Amino acid sequence: MSGTDSHGQWAPSVRDTIFVVLAGVFITNALLGELAGGKLIFVGGWVMSVGVLPWPIVFITTDLVNEYYGPKAVRRLTWLAVALIVYAFLILQLCISIPAWERSPVGDPAFSQVFAQSQWIIVGSLVAFAISQLLDAGLFVVLRRWTSGRLLWLRALGSTVVSQLIDTFVINSIAFGLPGKITPAEVVSLSVSNYVYKFLIALATVPIIYLGHAVVDRLLDRDRDRAG
Repeated sequence: MSGTDSHGQWAPSVRDTIFVVLAGVFITNALLGELAGGKLIFVGGWVMSVGVLPWPIVFITTDLVNEYYGPKAVRRLTWLAVALIVYAFLILQLCISIPAWERSPVGDPAFSQVFAQSQWIIVGSLVAFAISQLLDAGLFVVLRRWTSGRLLWLRALGSTVVSQLIDTFVINSIAFGLPGKITPAEVVSLSVSNYVYKFLIALATVPIIYLGHAVVDRLLDRDRDRAG
């Protein structure tokens, strides 16, 4: 448990420290995914958003937080991330509105092209992120109860693949489909390619999730041994 040190200052427990680290990693990668989401890339014959690159880390931290701190912690962390993403976009809009110095290495056109994402992308990404994270947290708990706490791979993988299916189609439909940037057929094609990537990455991260659980368990066991 948390306490105070010899100077009367707050001394976080190992459990508190682990949560802060997981929360920091979660929010950082969620923000990176949102900021990079407007760039589309062509990989292996498929078009996808480069914003999918940081999301495997989000999957892993979501499952670890859910496992050790519960779905309420995931929900609170999700809403905090949404609030911070909105804040980041507002600050970026302020930065865009301030004219660049004439000798600035990065001028206004380049800065705006990278960071001035359309309102549809911002809305789509935030709606998709919130829905997918809350759905992931709920499915994770259901699967854990259904398996009586066994089969970690099933609850981690099952919750991720379902929530990311919803996330992928929601964000692409709102960000690119509704404003008419791409056709409905292209929305489907983009969503399928993004989801295939996320599905394959989810499979690949299962061993990392087991490793993460082993590390957290070991740290918590050591803390209990010291306390005992």
